[in-house]
Formats: sequence, structure tokens, C-alpha cells
Amino acid sequence: MPRPTRRSRAIEPALCRNANDVVVVGCGNLVRSDDGAGPLLVRRLWDIGVPPGVRLADGGTAGMDVAFQLEGAREVVLVDACVSGAEAGTIFEIPGEELETPPLAGMNLHAFRWDHALAFGRWLLKDRFPERVTVFLIEAQSVEPGVGLTPAVERAMHRVADELLRRYGPAAAERERIRS
Repeated sequence: MPRPTRRSRAIEPALCRNANDVVVVGCGNLVRSDDGAGPLLVRRLWDIGVPPGVRLADGGTAGMDVAFQLEGAREVVLVDACVSGAEAGTIFEIPGEELETPPLAGMNLHAFRWDHALAFGRWLLKDRFPERVTVFLIEAQSVEPGVGLTPAVERAMHRVADELLRRYGPAAAERERIRS
């Protein structure tokens, strides 16, 4: 294993990221059908082209990993599937603070989800917590074992990807520059 030299210096993780970043985190399980909507959205954005100032992260099913994606970002967008009883493919946009769930005492990491990660991240990161967190939930039709999205959820995932590109793509950056 390599060792630091005398000329090496430690770099704080937050310094490696631009404080103006928007981080898009796709959460979910790729082998449970529509539950994979979040990670598949991240892959779609990667294939289309990541706008400047946007970072993508596959949050998968590891809530603790999501907590550490929050650090240093100005804004975070989480995308996941949900089962609420609405029509499959329905898209919900919710402010993150409405979904933060403090971790329960004695919780193990296997039960630690992204909603816990938001509350944990706010506590841990304090002033390094993002100014804004937005959650997009896509109503699932199936979360049974299987690979790929049902047609309604795939269409919804594409609509969310298009919306994120509209908000954070080059045209959005130009609109922000003109407003300033």
C-alpha cells in the first residue's frame, strides 16, 4: 500500500467538491423491478450527459452512503420509487425536510434508509448540509424480484430525468446567470 510522502498533504473531503454542486442521488434496488427507478435514472442522466455543476451518485440501498453524498453540496435531489397506492408512474416532488426520519435507537445499518440519512446528515454535517433537498418519488407498479422497470414507471423516470435536465442543464445555468 502506498504511503504519503513529506510533500503530501491531506485533503478534506468537502474541499474536493464544488460548493455549488447539485447532487442527484438515485436510490433503490435494481433487482426489485420498479424499485430500481432511482439508480436507472442516474444511469440515464449519465448516458445523456451530466450538466456542469451536477454530480451523480447511485445511492442503491445503502442509506449511510447517501448521508455522505450530501456533504458540500448546495442542493441534493433524491430519486426513489414508492408504494403509496397511487397510480403507477405517478411522480411526487417533496421537500426533503418533510421526509427526514431520525434513526431509531438500536437501528442496524441494514435498516438505515435515505430518509434516515437526511436526518443523520443534517445532524452530522451541520453547516455543510445542503441548502435544499428535493425528493422525487415515482409510484411503483411492482417491487417483486426482477430486472427492469414497468412501462409506466419507465416513462415517469424519463419525465423526471427531463425535468432535472430542464432545472440544472446549461439553459438553467444561463437563466441563473442572467438573473444575477
